[in-house]
Amino acid sequence: MSIDKKIYAGNNLRSGRYSIAGQIYSLTFVTQNRDCIFNDLFAARQAILNLHAEAVDKRVKTLAFVVMPDHMHWLMQLKPRADLSTSVRIYRSKVSLGVGAKIWQKGFHDRALRRDEDLANAARYIIANPVRAGIVDRVGDYPHWDAIWV
Repeated sequence: MSIDKKIYAGNNLRSGRYSIAGQIYSLTFVTQNRDCIFNDLFAARQAILNLHAEAVDKRVKTLAFVVMPDHMHWLMQLKPRADLSTSVRIYRSKVSLGVGAKIWQKGFHDRALRRDEDLANAARYIIANPVRAGIVDRVGDYPHWDAIWV
């Protein structure tokens, strides 16, 4: 089994996951079969616009994100009384509805950031993903990202 399949195996990720209000999480979602759905500009826009949909905004604060061709990374902070899994489910279902198809692989990868971690560096790492993937030479050349520090 490839590393990607191990990392994103949905059932394995659920054990031990819990939500903490105010906690900052780095999340990764993968498309089914790693299909490059977000090469389509409409689908990429749906992923970006739905980060700020009312149902998502009332649960989380988006700090940074990048939408890659076959996955996305999202740095976010849970708002009071919000649940991580519910917030992710709402976001992903809104994107799927907008695109008109079930696009996500089951499960997601999440990592709670420690208070002493440099959030700006975590955001830089996320938005530099297209450069590391060889899609562009400079972050500014890739259109599907944003961060509150920029």
